[in-house]
Amino acid sequence: MNLPSNPSVLDSKVEGLHSMGSLAVLIPVFNEAPTIREIIGRVLAKSFVSEVVVVDDGSTDGVYDLLTTQGTRNERVKIIKHIGNRGKGAAIRTALSHSDSALVLIQDADLEYDPVDYKKLVECMQHSTTAIVYGSRFMRESHVTASSSWQNSGNRLLTRFGNWVTGQTLTDEATCYKLFRREILEQMNLQEDGFGFCPEVTAKAGRLGIRILEVPISYRPRNRREGKKIRIWHGFEALWCLLKYTWFDRSLVAETPHRVNAVRRRYCELPRPMYPGPSEANTRLRSAGEGDSK
Repeated sequence: MNLPSNPSVLDSKVEGLHSMGSLAVLIPVFNEAPTIREIIGRVLAKSFVSEVVVVDDGSTDGVYDLLTTQGTRNERVKIIKHIGNRGKGAAIRTALSHSDSALVLIQDADLEYDPVDYKKLVECMQHSTTAIVYGSRFMRESHVTASSSWQNSGNRLLTRFGNWVTGQTLTDEATCYKLFRREILEQMNLQEDGFGFCPEVTAKAGRLGIRILEVPISYRPRNRREGKKIRIWHGFEALWCLLKYTWFDRSLVAETPHRVNAVRRRYCELPRPMYPGPSEANTRLRSAGEGDSK
């Protein structure tokens, strides 16, 4: 498959994107050789994507060789390799350090999520004051092919718990599609190496007082035989991460309190104290969330 080298003719630009800054797509990869080149091609077909940073997180199926020797080279693509498998969160931190775009979007290396939905996320951020937008698989307008009932139930339960803990009003906390303003991710002082990246950023967004917005997306789930890596125990880890980074962890403000306060003043939509206790934080965020949902 030839990757597009002249993206301007493939997709119309998102109106107003340049006023917000360029868009980087970060792709953590672990043993996704069958799909990696196709997903990169789909991403590059979006002309408003300025850079694609792919991190091979210690794959054992030849992903790195495939990307570096079989015509995947493109001026917008950077390929980084981890010596061993460090986890999704670690791969995202590495990718972030090798990008410089103002907007950052997370993309899995399989074909469950379709880059055609990028425009929805970017335009949502463009027409709002938020700094974070999620792509939801569970909104009424979402298009999802058949998936297992236990996965759906687990995702919905996790999201409800996350809303209760953080004060957000999400329908899909565990979605892959998360769009950030770069300065927000940089102020979160990310810690999680694995799948805990998702609940960590959700919890820390709440700590910053940022209301996360959502847009409906399409989703084609795969099963374990096709390479699905999420397991039941990851759900319990996510529950703990939501609690940990909302109520107990102080990494968000420990090193850069002045810069964090500057971000909060610019994007805060939910009133929060700097060092909230569990009851105070939840009460104040819940009040703000109820006001927004009426």
